[in-house]
Amino acid sequence: MNQRSPNAARARLFLPALAFLLAAALPARAQVVVKMATLVPEGSKYHLVLKEMLEKWKTATQGRVTARLYPGSVAGDDQDVVRKMRLGSLNAGLLTSAGVQAIDPSVMAFQVPMLYASYDEIDHALSVYGPKVEASMAAKGFVVLAWADGGWVRFFTKTPVRTPDDLKPLKLFAWGNDTDAIEIWKGAGFNPVPLPSTEISTALQTGLVSALPTTPTAAVLLQWYQHAKNMTDVKWGLLLGAMLVNRATWDKISPEDQKAVRAAAAEAGARLRTEARASEERDIAAMQKRGLHVVAVDAKAESAWRTAAEAAYPKVRGNIVPEAAFDEVRRILAEYRAKKAAAPKK
Repeated sequence: MNQRSPNAARARLFLPALAFLLAAALPARAQVVVKMATLVPEGSKYHLVLKEMLEKWKTATQGRVTARLYPGSVAGDDQDVVRKMRLGSLNAGLLTSAGVQAIDPSVMAFQVPMLYASYDEIDHALSVYGPKVEASMAAKGFVVLAWADGGWVRFFTKTPVRTPDDLKPLKLFAWGNDTDAIEIWKGAGFNPVPLPSTEISTALQTGLVSALPTTPTAAVLLQWYQHAKNMTDVKWGLLLGAMLVNRATWDKISPEDQKAVRAAAAEAGARLRTEARASEERDIAAMQKRGLHVVAVDAKAESAWRTAAEAAYPKVRGNIVPEAAFDEVRRILAEYRAKKAAAPKK
């Protein structure tokens, strides 16, 4: 008969206990709960895209990364969200450029009025210069998970506006903390009214504001057009946005889970861009059926808008957009246009 040695018996008893002790000594992967805020209205298509993304975070990380979403400005406007992200009471946000600008003003290089003529130009500039902005923001404690946009900004007004001179007497909404832009508007003869974005609806209803630069998509989602039933058909600039998470939260997520989070965020950002761009004409048509008047802008009037925008560029450069960023995107854009013009016609 084979007799088992006392040492073997002791090993069988000792090894499970050792495994237990080793497992207890290893650091457990803590669950990370990401509190994310956005201006996107609850129940909208954009809200649903974000909810689906957060569900993918949970599934792909096996519950190690979960999120709580605060839509519809319940956490305040974009500047409030950035402040709370810095304090740690929020961890992430889908922000417009008004919020991203509070972290790094270089992002405003993608929103210079009348600089970009198409989505292709915006996308190219973002693909080339965007990584530099992302690196700068990372150094300031914020990680860009995805870029998004809300389409082209137009002017929604209580009375018809065809030219810049028509806009000057109106009370124009301006972001409350954007003091440089407010001064530039004033210097050009306009009448900006600084307010938080959470007060736009009330301001339009009471007459505190009679003109609003925003996108057709935002005008529909937030019903602003109900109180500003004229839309000037000039593409003033793109409403850019970004999905951000603060560095302190990001560093709690394992590298493997970071990849899953980034992948889902990139997919969501692409869907948000596609939806906003595809829905623009549909949104305008829907508003027209409900009383919106689209003010046509001919070549002469469009030239007046371009002249007004370009006249402000010397003040925009260095005050709103850092000089290096302003010059770089213009160089990138000039090269892109030259290359496109030189390409053989199909």
